[in-house]
Amino acid sequence: MTTPTTSEPAELREDAPVGETVGVEEEHHVVDRRTLALRDDPQLNSAALRGRLGDSVSAEIATTQLEIATGVCTSLAQLRADLGRAREQVRDAALLHDALLLPASTHPFARWDEQRLTLRPRYLDLVQRWGLLALQQVICGCHVHVGVPSLDVAVAVSDRVRPYLPVLLALTGSSPFHEGSDTGYDSYRTQWFARWPITGAPEELGDAAGFHRVVEQLRAAGVVEDASHLYWDVRPSLRYPTLEFRVADVCPRLDDAVLHAALCRSLVRVLAARALAGEPVAPVRPEVLRAARWRAARHGVQDTLLDPRTGTPVPAAQAVRALLAELREDLEEAGELAEVTALAEQVLADGTSATRQREVVLRTGDLVEVARSVLADAGQDTSGLVELLAVPAGRHPL
Repeated sequence: MTTPTTSEPAELREDAPVGETVGVEEEHHVVDRRTLALRDDPQLNSAALRGRLGDSVSAEIATTQLEIATGVCTSLAQLRADLGRAREQVRDAALLHDALLLPASTHPFARWDEQRLTLRPRYLDLVQRWGLLALQQVICGCHVHVGVPSLDVAVAVSDRVRPYLPVLLALTGSSPFHEGSDTGYDSYRTQWFARWPITGAPEELGDAAGFHRVVEQLRAAGVVEDASHLYWDVRPSLRYPTLEFRVADVCPRLDDAVLHAALCRSLVRVLAARALAGEPVAPVRPEVLRAARWRAARHGVQDTLLDPRTGTPVPAAQAVRALLAELREDLEEAGELAEVTALAEQVLADGTSATRQREVVLRTGDLVEVARSVLADAGQDTSGLVELLAVPAGRHPL
């Protein structure tokens, strides 16, 4: 996370209360302003590497991606304003290079071989370690950092939040298309990324010592250099005193991104209090958790989800409202209940970005129109685009 110059962020103090602070990082696809195809622009990538695109923008593993970050925020209003500013900053910078930024987890018709690796030592090391997997990351993610000063508490929350991760994922799906085909998933990013053995929900870790022990074992196995190479759905951050949620797709709508961050932060506050009160971790089979994650990625909020408390299938709307009920007291105390409830009901009514992208294909049969609709969903002006060459959608798997 970066510190914004246009607001007064709270410092990320190691003695701050659990859940006092929150920040968001988003990865966006760079696309050509005229065709909306994936854009590999060496000048734009070089400018990002040298920090010339603004304090909120940085380069990513692929030359066709950029990452933005908010500052350290203490309220949802501040987070909304800061994320909006970061999106505007990267949008303005990209326009100078005749490009736009597509805030979704997959580009609807791009191929992975249309991008190149960003020449940074960390990414070169990933290629050495992972081979082709590191070159095929034509996916983008959203990461939420919630302030947790103690590593022991961060691990305790991580252990307890695992059953809730599928519900968080279901509310954010924005990757239904991959290389021109409808995958049948709301979040195909989740499935594409699952090829790495260091993704998904971690097993119960116990405490800080348990976390360090697992990291050391994975380092010895040759799959990570340190904890920053863990791509789990939730992990203690190596750089900040935070718990980092990495489960979500990138949400084109600012409202949906704020909702996701708010739910992550409230869960941290509630589950940390339970841990500090001595409540045990509720047992959950890893097989069931993987199934719940898969179902959330497959259907989003259009079908059933597993109730995190009982592990039984329930309608998605029921699972979301049960989560809100569980967080109600905390959200009320924070003055966030009305806003978070309204945002969640909005997703249940409108569907996720994946739902809206499919509606565009059903109406037009054109994946370029899908890309245009994502830009419009994010509040980007698409009125100045020239007439675009249509890209027909590939086969649906069903």
